[in-house]
Amino acid sequence: MTSIRQWVGLLLMAAMIAACASYPVNLQNKTFDAEGGYRFDALESGRSNSDDLFVCLMFSGGGTRAAALSYGILNELRHTRIKVNGEEKTLLDEVDCISSVSGGSFTAAYYGLFRDRLFKDFQTDFLERNIQGALAARLFNPYHLIRVLSPTFGRIDLAAEMYDKKIFHAATFAELERQGRPFIILNATNLGPGRRFDFTQQHFDAIGSRLDEYHVARAVAASSAFPFLLSPVSLKNWPLAKEYQTPGWYRHALDAKDWTSRRYNAASNLAYYFEKGHRFIHLMDGGLVDNIGAQAVLDAYDRGFIRQLVNLGAIKRLVLIVVNARTEDEDKLSAKKTPPGIITVAGKTATVAMDNYSFETMERLRSILYERVQNQNNLAECQKRIKETCGNPSAVTAFRREIDPYVVEINFKAADQIPGEDPRYYLNLPTTFKLKKEQVAKLITIGPKLLRASPMYQCLLEVLEAESTGAPRPANCPVGAGIVGP
Repeated sequence: MTSIRQWVGLLLMAAMIAACASYPVNLQNKTFDAEGGYRFDALESGRSNSDDLFVCLMFSGGGTRAAALSYGILNELRHTRIKVNGEEKTLLDEVDCISSVSGGSFTAAYYGLFRDRLFKDFQTDFLERNIQGALAARLFNPYHLIRVLSPTFGRIDLAAEMYDKKIFHAATFAELERQGRPFIILNATNLGPGRRFDFTQQHFDAIGSRLDEYHVARAVAASSAFPFLLSPVSLKNWPLAKEYQTPGWYRHALDAKDWTSRRYNAASNLAYYFEKGHRFIHLMDGGLVDNIGAQAVLDAYDRGFIRQLVNLGAIKRLVLIVVNARTEDEDKLSAKKTPPGIITVAGKTATVAMDNYSFETMERLRSILYERVQNQNNLAECQKRIKETCGNPSAVTAFRREIDPYVVEINFKAADQIPGEDPRYYLNLPTTFKLKKEQVAKLITIGPKLLRASPMYQCLLEVLEAESTGAPRPANCPVGAGIVGP
C-alpha cells in the first residue's frame, strides 16, 4: 500500500511540475513611445563612431562554425587601424549595425552586450563548449524531462534558460540599448506567415509589447531554433498600445496596385500582426527565410535607418560585410543507385533552399548599391553637359550626397586563394554546436585571412588611407569597385 501511495505521490508531483512549466510571456506595452526602446535612432553612436563611414555586418547561420568565423572577423576589425576625419580609430569602432541569424546571433549578441569581453571570454563561454552535450544533459535530467511534458514549455525553453545562465548572464534588451551602437538585429522566422521577425522595438510595437525587459538569450534561442531538434520560441501578440503609430513608410503602402512591390510586401508582413486572430507568434531559426542576415539590412536601406541617413546626406561610405559560413557537402548521392532516405532528403531540402536564397539575396544587395552608383554617375554626367551648354547645372536635382558603397562577402570558397588553405576543410565542417578546439581555432584564423584577401576590402582600406593622407583616390578603386571589384 505504501508503494502505491508513493507512486501516486510521484505522479501527482510530476503533474504539478508539468502544469507549472510555461515559457515567460513578453510584457504588454500600454504606452507607445516612437523614440524609446531598442531601435536604431535611440542608440548613442559613441565618441569614436561617425556616420561618415557607416559599417553594417551580417553574420550567417551555421552553428558554432558561424559563431567562430564571425568572432574572427570582429577580432580582425578590432586590430585594423584607420583614420576618419582626422581621428585615428579601429574599423570595429565604426561598426553601426550587426544583423545575425542562428549561430551568428551568439557572437552578435555577446559583442553587443559585453564588447571587449568577447575577446577574453567568448571562446570558453561558447565556442569551445559542447553546447549540444550540455543541452542533452539538461533535457534528460528527470526534473526537466517532466517540465517539457507541458504544452507551453518545450526544448527551446530549456535551451534559452541555459543560454541565459551560462552565456548571456540574464542580460535584457535594456542592457543592449545602454551599450549604444552597433545596433544588433537578431533575426528569427515567424512560422505562421513564414516571414522574418526581428527582435527590435519596431517589431515589438506591432505586437503591443515591450522589448526592454525581454531576455537576450531568448531572442538568440529563437534565432537558432533549428526545426526538429528544437521547439519554437513563443510570444504573445498583445493589443496595440494607445496612440500606436505605424512607421512612415507603411502609410499608403497597401495600395492594391502596388502588390508586387517590396514596400507592399513589407507592409503586408507588418499588417499580419494587427489581425486579431493572430494572438500568438511562434518563432524558429532565422535561416529558414534568410540564412545570411542580409534581409534586415536591405530593409534598412530600402526604407529604414540607413535610408534616412542616406537621404540626410550623413553617409559618405557605406560598407556591408557579409560573413557567410555556408556549407557545401560533397555530392555523394549521385554515385549511388538507390535514392536517398527521408532524413537525407529533409536535410537537403532545408539547406538547398537556404543556400539558393542566400545567393539571390547577395545579388540583390550588390545590384541595388551598384544601381545607386550608376545613378550618381548618370546625374554627374547630366550636370556636366548642362553646365557646358547652359551654365546652370542646378537644373538637375542632385543627390544630397554621393555615397561610396562596398559589399564584402566572407565565404569559405575563397579559401583557395590563400596559400596552404583548402576550402573543402571548412565547407565540410558540421553546422552543429559542438566543434573540436582545433576546428574552432582554424575558423577564427581563416576569417581574417579571407577578409584581407577580398579585393573589395582591399579597396576600402586603400581609399581610406589615401583620404587620410590627402592623396588622390587610387585609380584601381573608383566608386563602384567596392561592389564589383577593382
